[in-house]
Amino acid sequence: MKAQGLYDPFFEHDSCGVGFVADIKGAASHQIVEEGITVLRNLEHRGAIGGDLKTGDGAGMLTQIPHEFFKKICEKSGISLPGPGMYGAGMFFMPVDKSALKRAKSFTEEVIASKKAELLG
Repeated sequence: MKAQGLYDPFFEHDSCGVGFVADIKGAASHQIVEEGITVLRNLEHRGAIGGDLKTGDGAGMLTQIPHEFFKKICEKSGISLPGPGMYGAGMFFMPVDKSALKRAKSFTEEVIASKKAELLG
């Protein structure tokens, strides 16, 4: 597949039950996020909830966080961000057990360092 119009196959993700909300001009807005949350709520029937009816299966939203917003939040924690497009953000679900948590953090730091990246916080 090749890029065509607004579509670029580089950004493909496999999914079962998909909703898509965007501003055609690429403008970020809180309304788009609100509409995305509504889409997720309406995907429950597509399996976006675990078999125990209490937990999810990892369904979620792929979003952009505006640099200026992210910069303000990071500054409150003493983290200085590089310019827009020069960093990435990740969310890690770590074990509760202290020994397992220590190993998981160490592994995460090793992987980040092996990619010549810097862990900011």
